[in-house]
Amino acid sequence: MIFKTLIIDDEQLARQRLIRLLGHFNEIKIIGEAANGQEALRLIEAQKPDLIFLDVEMPVLNGFEMLAKLSAPPKVVFTTAYDHYALKAFEEGSIDYLLKPVEKDRLQKTVERLAAQFTQQQNLPIAALLQQLQPKTAVKNLTVKIGDRILLIRPSDIIYAEAEDKYFFIYTSEGKKHLTDYTITGLQSKLDDQFLQISRSMIINTDQIKEIRKGFNGTKVFVMNHTEAKLGSGRSFNDMINERFGL
Repeated sequence: MIFKTLIIDDEQLARQRLIRLLGHFNEIKIIGEAANGQEALRLIEAQKPDLIFLDVEMPVLNGFEMLAKLSAPPKVVFTTAYDHYALKAFEEGSIDYLLKPVEKDRLQKTVERLAAQFTQQQNLPIAALLQQLQPKTAVKNLTVKIGDRILLIRPSDIIYAEAEDKYFFIYTSEGKKHLTDYTITGLQSKLDDQFLQISRSMIINTDQIKEIRKGFNGTKVFVMNHTEAKLGSGRSFNDMINERFGL
């Protein structure tokens, strides 16, 4: 099934970003966009969309106020920069709730959830949906064992981290290479959003990027601060990297 979709957001850049990301999904057909609740009401009446992506905080009418004026609202995915609206959003029967800036991987889950709802006519538990909204709690220091010592490493000092065979190493701004007990998934769960996975085996600190060069087949080569290393991305990470840096 293809879902006729409206994008409703008072921020033009947010609308453009979402339209660009949704262009990757064959299930979604964008039929219009609105910058406020009043404009959205007219479009919904005229276009009869199957689905709307709806910002919460907008001038004239906010997202919840707009929905209250609809006798037969379409399916709704809320988009907002604030997570405190989450419970009310699900009480309104929304399919999902996306925190800005919306990422392609997270949007993929929304599209899958949309398809599941229409084919199975059932919602996922609210608790499971809310769990995805919880912000990642970044640690202040990572621990590395060196003999009988435990070294504390600040995330800001990490240039990149890489898996080599069965081991995982952290490279720091001091030019040190430390063997860790982390996996790439475990390390990501402890680092904030300045860290980006660019291949199956590598995470980089985006605050430590000196320059980005073009590689083969759309890949990128990252030249980092404090090191001579030139780190190549994986092809399957192209879209995410391009979206992250607006390339």
